[in-house]
Parts: sequence; structure tokens; C-alpha cells
Amino acid sequence: MSKIAVRKHHLLTGHRDSIYALVQGNTTKEVFSAGSDGFVVKWDLKDTENGFLIARFPNSVYGIYFIKGTNRLIVGQNYAGVHLIDLENNKEITSASITQSAIFDVQLYEETLFVGCGDGTLSVLNVNNLTTNIHIKFSEKSIRCIAINPILRELAVGYSDCFIRILDLSTLALKHEILAHQNSVFSLIYSPDYQYLLSGSRDAHLKVWAVNNNYSLTESIVAHLFTINHIAYHPTLPYFATCSKDKSIKLWDAQQFKLLKVIDKARHAGHSTSVNKLLWVDSLLLACSDDKSISIWDINGLA
Repeated sequence: MSKIAVRKHHLLTGHRDSIYALVQGNTTKEVFSAGSDGFVVKWDLKDTENGFLIARFPNSVYGIYFIKGTNRLIVGQNYAGVHLIDLENNKEITSASITQSAIFDVQLYEETLFVGCGDGTLSVLNVNNLTTNIHIKFSEKSIRCIAINPILRELAVGYSDCFIRILDLSTLALKHEILAHQNSVFSLIYSPDYQYLLSGSRDAHLKVWAVNNNYSLTESIVAHLFTINHIAYHPTLPYFATCSKDKSIKLWDAQQFKLLKVIDKARHAGHSTSVNKLLWVDSLLLACSDDKSISIWDINGLA
């Protein structure tokens, strides 16, 4: 553990309430955030003193998605719908009122947008005009997270009924139904080689599923004290990070699934409340929290 050095690079402030979403833009210096205050903010990591307000919504925003290679941002507004924002002019191109529930996640594959809703509905839209292709529902409980496997053309969906459901990416047919956790599944991510699916839950367990062995369970780790809110792989190295309601961030070896480092308030002046989302930008690890701030950590010693 001692070989990994963690230095607090900066703290971004300006949001007025809990922050739930972090995504990277077209460059490694451009980041977007959103949260309970309804603010969507653009940050320049080379000039961290001020954020730029992109849009403001009357309800919380949990899910945002930047469309790479464009200058467009998708925003999921709770109790209203999905918005497509032109960042060059800071104007809304179009919107779709698809739900009266919360929107917990938005993910994109090619031109198809997948929206996970609080009433258990998976809404599938055309990203260019936000017209609805289909609404599909396998549970009355919330969809909390979505992950996409383009190799096997599968869609992994995490629900508050403790299940992970694996769907065919094209037909949306149900392929696997996994009773994965003892509480809501809050985070899903495929490993970069798509050999594993990692899940994090409100039960504080991190679980590893072997994709090519019918999603059999290979690891079950009591990773945190409370809810695991998010899991994020390093963009180039075999490591990943988890964050939790227990206020900590943990760094893991992605090959052996061993804990390498704990980042918390006592040891590294970390967050004082729940850490909700993570984002790797090169060697920097960004984390947003209920404490209304975004911390930027410089992580050295990973190789």
C-alpha cells in the first residue's frame, strides 16, 4: 500500500447541494458535473478556480452523458425527462418527457440511448432526436445503473430488487437474471477486456462476475462499511476505484481484486459525507460528494 502516493490536487466548489454525476468532455481538461441543485457545470482542470454553469434544472440530476466527438451533453432530469444540450451555444436542442419518476442513469451505444428510471422502466431512445423506440419493464423497483458490453452485445442493468438483468443489446430480450445482492445494485461496470462484470451494492459488497461463464460469481468482497455508490476503472492501468456512503474511496488491483489504498478524511483530508461518483482523468481521480464539492486526487505509484 505504501508505494501508492495520494496527493490532494484541488477541491472544486460551487454546487449548492449534493453532487451525483461526473463525466469527461472531449479533452482531459474538460469535466462536467451535476447534482441535487439541478446545476450542470463545466470545469476546466487547468483552471480550477471557477466552474461555468451550462444549464439549470428545477429538479435533481443524477445522470449525464457526454457524447464523445461532439459538443453535446445528455441530461436526465428527475420527474421530467431527458434533455439534449448543445454545449457550443449552451442551448437545448430537444427534450423528451419520458417519465414522472427519477432518472438514475443514462448510457449510450452508437445512436441508441438507454435511460434507467425509478419506476423500473428502461427507456430506449434515438439520441439524435430523443424519440422513443421502446419502454421495457422487468421490475417495479428502480433501475439504478446500466453497463454496456459491445463485444457480446449485452446490456447489464442493476435494479433495486437486488437483481442484475442481462439483456440482448439489439433485441432487449432477457438473457440472464441474477439475484446478485442483498440490497439495491447501485453500480455496474465491465472490465476493459469485458471478461468480468463488477457490481457494487447498498449491501456494501463488491462482486465480480465471469462474463464468459454465464456470469458466474468469482469474487464477493465486503469492500466498504456502507453502500458502494460507484466503481471506476483506471483508463490504461489494471486498477479500479470504489467509493461509498462510508465517506471513503478505495483503490484496488484489478487482476487480483486486492485492496491497495484507502483515501479518507482522516488520512488524506477526504470527504466528510457520502462519496457518490468517481472519474479517472489520466493519473487524476475525481470524486464528488454530498458535501457539495469535487475532490481531485493525484495518484502516483500505479504501474
